[in-house]
Amino acid sequence: MSKSTNTRSIPLRLTQTQRRLVAGFLPYLEPQLLLDESNPRILRLTEETTREIATACRRAISQGDINKLYKSLRCVVGVAEQALNKYGGDSIHQIPVAQRLFQLRVSLKEIVPEIWRRIQVKNCTLDRLHLHIQLAMGWENYHLYQFKIDGIIHGDPELICEGFLDDPEVIDSHETKLSDVVPRDGRRFRFQYEYDFGDGWEHDVLFEGCLRAEKGARYPVCLEGERACPPEDVGGTYGYAEYLEAIGNPDHEEHEEYLQWRGPFDPKKFDAEAVTKKMHRGRGNWPSYLEEI
Repeated sequence: MSKSTNTRSIPLRLTQTQRRLVAGFLPYLEPQLLLDESNPRILRLTEETTREIATACRRAISQGDINKLYKSLRCVVGVAEQALNKYGGDSIHQIPVAQRLFQLRVSLKEIVPEIWRRIQVKNCTLDRLHLHIQLAMGWENYHLYQFKIDGIIHGDPELICEGFLDDPEVIDSHETKLSDVVPRDGRRFRFQYEYDFGDGWEHDVLFEGCLRAEKGARYPVCLEGERACPPEDVGGTYGYAEYLEAIGNPDHEEHEEYLQWRGPFDPKKFDAEAVTKKMHRGRGNWPSYLEEI
C-alpha cells in the first residue's frame, strides 16, 4: 500500500526486544524507540514511520534467514497493522464508502513458483470481482466459478446447483458485495476463489486493506504480480506441469502438438501495465453488457 504523508500520532506498544529488532532495521529511529526501557512501552510515532516499521519487518520475514526471530517480527507487523487500521488516515472507517479502494492479493494455489497478482478494485459484487480476477490472472471466463468465504459458497445458484438434495447452499454472488464479506474494521482477511471445476484452479485471496481512491484515477488496476497464467483447459496443476515440460523440450513427443494448440508460451512473462489496460477495457468471454467492468 502507498505511504501516507499524514503526521498524526499512532500509538504502538512494543516490548524491548521488539524495539531493538526495529532499531536493527531502521537505526535512525533509535531515539524514538526507548531502547533503554526494559518494560513494554507505548511509542507515539507518525503514520509514515509506523508503515516503515511494518514494511521493514515484512521484508525481513520474506528473506527467510531470521527463523529464530520470526515470531517477534510477526508480532511487530501485527501490532503496527492493527494500529494503522485503527488510527491511520487510511482506516476503512475514515474513508467514505464511495471512495474506498479494496486491495487484494490473488495467488494460484499448488503452483511453484507462485503465480500471483496484487489488484485494487472499487466496491463491487462478487460476480464482478470474479471478472476482475479473470482479467488480472489471465483466465478467459470459459468455466464456472465460486467463492468460499467463512465456509459459505458464493456463486451463481442457477449454474452451480442442479437441484439435487445434497447440493450445497449457494449465496448469489450477484447480490453480495465485497464490502459485505470483508471485516468491517478493515483488517486483513483471507478467502478462496475457485475457477473451472474440472481443472480445479483454486486461488487464495488476501484482502490487504482499504485505501482512499485517488481523484481522477481509473480502477480496477493491477499493481504487480509474477508469472503467466496457465492456459485454459490444460488439465489443472498436473496437466500444467506436463505442458511446461513438453513446451520447454523440443525433443518431447508432444512438443509440436502443444505448439500447434497454443503457440509459444513463456511461463515467466508478466506485465502489470498491460494487465491493467486489459482490466480497463474489460474484454473477456462474457456477455456484452459486462464488456465495461
